[in-house]
Amino acid sequence: MQNRLLNFCFYSVLALTFINCANRGTISGGEKDITPPEIEYSTPPNFSKNFKSNEIRIYFNEYVKTKDLTKQLVISPPMKTKPEITPLGTASKYIKIKIFDTLPPNTTFAINFGNSIVDNNEGNPYPYYRYVFSTGDYIDSLSVKGSVMDALERETDPFISVNLYEADTTYTDSIVYKENPKYITNTLDSTTNFKLENLKAGKYKLVAIKDNNSNITFEQKSDKIGFYEDFITVSNDTTPFYKLKLFKENLDYKAENARLISGEKIAFGFQGKDYKKMKIDILSNVPEDFEYKYIKDQETDSLNYYYKPKLEVDSLVFKVTNRKIIDTFTVRIKDNKKDSLLVKSSPTSTIGMYDPLKLWSNIPITKFDEKQIKIIDKDSVNIAFTSKLDTLQNTVELQFEKTQDHGYKVQLLPNTITDFFEATNDTLNYTLRTEKEASLGSARVIIKNAEYPLIVQFVDKKGEVKYEQYTTEARPLDFFFLKPGEYYLRVIFDSNKNGVFDPGSFLQNRQAERVSYSKKVAEIRSGWEVIVDFTLD
Repeated sequence: MQNRLLNFCFYSVLALTFINCANRGTISGGEKDITPPEIEYSTPPNFSKNFKSNEIRIYFNEYVKTKDLTKQLVISPPMKTKPEITPLGTASKYIKIKIFDTLPPNTTFAINFGNSIVDNNEGNPYPYYRYVFSTGDYIDSLSVKGSVMDALERETDPFISVNLYEADTTYTDSIVYKENPKYITNTLDSTTNFKLENLKAGKYKLVAIKDNNSNITFEQKSDKIGFYEDFITVSNDTTPFYKLKLFKENLDYKAENARLISGEKIAFGFQGKDYKKMKIDILSNVPEDFEYKYIKDQETDSLNYYYKPKLEVDSLVFKVTNRKIIDTFTVRIKDNKKDSLLVKSSPTSTIGMYDPLKLWSNIPITKFDEKQIKIIDKDSVNIAFTSKLDTLQNTVELQFEKTQDHGYKVQLLPNTITDFFEATNDTLNYTLRTEKEASLGSARVIIKNAEYPLIVQFVDKKGEVKYEQYTTEARPLDFFFLKPGEYYLRVIFDSNKNGVFDPGSFLQNRQAERVSYSKKVAEIRSGWEVIVDFTLD
């Protein structure tokens, strides 16, 4: 009997062991959880009136956490001190909002979480949650709707702030640079539409900002801006749909710094595109044979100022003038080594049928002798060319006729280029080649219902301009020798007839020039010609 009992126990333990092993190997995770968390309650309740608390708790039916909170959280109107929101990165069954400000009376606040509240396991978001409360005895209920699109680019940035500034007696255009808006929302990342809710009736300025510094105010150097030209009226009577176009303003000119970077070479930094009107004058005493010349740096926003002879001084004082703006700089002078003449070319191998060979020197070019240049093709035939010297950019462009699938040799004999310090080049040789006609494509562009002049461009998916023509009249535009690929056709309405796209200006209340994109991609194939019909709205 005892042996039977022992055998029974042994086999029972053995069976349980096999069952446990089998269970470990066959556990299934089941179906993936796609259900978002649910709110059970909040304290104080959402849409509370006469709000006096300094802490809000929102309870969920499961553990949640926040994701991309700094990008998606929008508090309208903004508080001077940002509330503390927890948890950050860890999981909890509630979200806590700690308020530090003394809130103004009779004001409706909305805390927009976007899609930042997600469940702990699968990251399912609680979509577009808003906690609303009022410090008065009513909740403001008016709203403004609209959309934001980029004025130049095909795709619009995500997370664009849309702001309302109250147009009261204290309003000035500079408010976007200095003050927080009265109301704020954003477009998140899934749509370019926006909706400002829980607004008080009144007159406002409607402004969109791509805020790259997360400080709500507009910074011209880093942010994009869009705006509605006139003040808008928020009331019960009308609910129009506002369309805003976002653009990067041209930077206002500003002289930034001046520093010695090598022997007899000083860099004068600036911001903005208006550098061509900069004038640099030396205020220090210099000898009668003193000479100077400055050129635009190829890589940085600065003018490189070269001078001779070498001066045995501790510092030099300069006046930099641009129209009515005057700046003075003192530059410490050291015994640094001078730069040596360096000449670069672009392109370096394959050259386009209509592209010039561009030569660039790191030191100002004072003499250029095109008689010292030879261009020959693969059959050793001399090719005629024209040259153009740009003294500010310090470049020389060599333009010559080319044929398909052909090789060219460009030679600069000694003394072709003489720089500011009287140095000259040694023999320079460049080998170039055009592509085969069979490997390229072409396109005829027919534009209908247009106002001229137009800048017509083929841009790639990254938005880079690959080919461009300018037209002042209705005619077919032929683009030859195009590299195969997919392009979008972009048309810029050049309203001021200066040949470039001009963004708008908030302070001047000027919108960016109109831009239209073709809806279909133009596919360029080797050896093919495509016809692109583009009817403008």
